[in-house]
Amino acid sequence: MISQLSGTVVSLTPEAVVLDVSGVGYRISCTPQTIAQLTVRGPATILTYLAVRETALDLYGFIEESDRHMFELLRSVSGIGPKSALAILSSADTETLMKAISEHDSSYLTKVGGIGKKTSEKIVVELKEKLGSVATHTGKTRTDTDVLDALMALGYSAQEARDALRHIDDDITDTNQKITAALRLLGT
Repeated sequence: MISQLSGTVVSLTPEAVVLDVSGVGYRISCTPQTIAQLTVRGPATILTYLAVRETALDLYGFIEESDRHMFELLRSVSGIGPKSALAILSSADTETLMKAISEHDSSYLTKVGGIGKKTSEKIVVELKEKLGSVATHTGKTRTDTDVLDALMALGYSAQEARDALRHIDDDITDTNQKITAALRLLGT
């Protein structure tokens, strides 16, 4: 298994990076958050997950070990493939996903990952025990769900709402204050 690659970034797209490692270019699918941390012609070390299929070998990359671990946990849920797992991680950071799972908040996962209710409930049930005890901030995911709902009710897309929520300072915990901060970020 290819666990890590170090080399020079050749190109970046919104979904992938091509990393030159000793003259071999590896295409690695990544989250937008990972892509944002890389620069073309810059050095990079990317932690990888190799998905082996009958017709392809696909690499998925992460900067943080916690993100790769969450990706692997999501992959362990029946019905969640590597593309779905990456899409879920693209929508919410690992810490927020862990909190939602530990608080049994499948409705948050449905909004964040754009996945169905049954799949989000399956993720919560199958991963809750695997995650063990996670330090949670009571109500954080509920507040985030309320903020997402409010922004979408105001006409913003789910992606715009998630992006704004991701950039709000963690010190802001009140729902109304989060909505106000998100609206500022969205240029309203």
